[in-house]
Amino acid sequence: MGGGPAKEHILCLLPYPEPKAIVQSLRQRFPNIDITYHEVRFTLDAEQQRQDLAKLPQSIWHDVTILYTLFSLPSKLSDVPKLRLVQLASAGSNQVQKHPIYTDSDIPISTASGIHGPQIAEWCVMTALVQSHKYNQLHDLQKEHKWGDKKSTADDFHNVHDMVGRRLGVLGYGSIGRQVGRVAKAMGMDVVAYTATPKDTAEKKKDPGFIVPGTGDRDGEIPSAWYSGLDKESRLHFLRQEIDWLIVSVPLTEQTRHFLSTEEFQALSQDGKKPAFVTNIARGPIIDQPKLIEALKDKTLAGAALDVTDPEPLPEDSELWDLPNVTVTPHVSGTGSSYIERSFQILEENLQRLEKGDRLLNVVRRERGY
Repeated sequence: MGGGPAKEHILCLLPYPEPKAIVQSLRQRFPNIDITYHEVRFTLDAEQQRQDLAKLPQSIWHDVTILYTLFSLPSKLSDVPKLRLVQLASAGSNQVQKHPIYTDSDIPISTASGIHGPQIAEWCVMTALVQSHKYNQLHDLQKEHKWGDKKSTADDFHNVHDMVGRRLGVLGYGSIGRQVGRVAKAMGMDVVAYTATPKDTAEKKKDPGFIVPGTGDRDGEIPSAWYSGLDKESRLHFLRQEIDWLIVSVPLTEQTRHFLSTEEFQALSQDGKKPAFVTNIARGPIIDQPKLIEALKDKTLAGAALDVTDPEPLPEDSELWDLPNVTVTPHVSGTGSSYIERSFQILEENLQRLEKGDRLLNVVRRERGY
């Protein structure tokens, strides 16, 4: 980039209409870049993806140097001989990890990690407070035009325990976990953090990724204590730290599949003596779902807020729908009106870094899976 006759060609395959003002701004900012935009369906169905890509002229792949996508990838690595960067519009990369671009090449893959913190943190707080403030009961009373009193419900909605002095455990202190920690700290909570690898120096505690201005924990100053390790004993040690509310925000890898099951729930709840609340905004399979249901039913856990399940969509006959201490939403915590704008900000930042030959933002480390 920057001086040679050959142009960069960005192919955008995204499941929303072209943000024309943003794309035009990119064209003006980077005159040596061609941008082709195609709207595709939001789907993980392989056949629907194939149908969408079949509508494109096959020749379009030949000159692509940067692919900006969510799920849509060329059928073969040889289709994109000039490709030198894949920019994902998602925080995770598990949806592309079986593709030859991931398994058989060293083409950098960058994620949109960092853009989801504000809206997901708000979802986490909202759903936690819905449970702790007994809001579902209050909502039902409003719909019934009833004022309500202490005798109108078995679970007294006057008995509310606020968050001040309670402890938040963040399982995966990345960009999302840091923003939840920031908000929880403002609410008067103590925050403890868990990471895969030790963060035992000030430099290691810093967030090197994309940060929405005014959010997060850039220098890692919020947690009162840090824990680490992917082995079971390290995980159980973290969970035994008198945690009242656990946020699950680790990426889905083979190491984190069913990361939380019966033994972990027992440790988290201090062997049933102190039931904790669990929030999962990561991926459904990180939690052993049948064991989660058991722990919710026998009160080992106080409750759960689940924006992700295993499988998705959650089957209609799942017990999770009707458990009174559970909130289920259809994987929407990360959506918001600023999503597109912020995701393109990461693309723009990486284009600038490509020009300068600098290290790219949010590059997936294939050996660890994120």
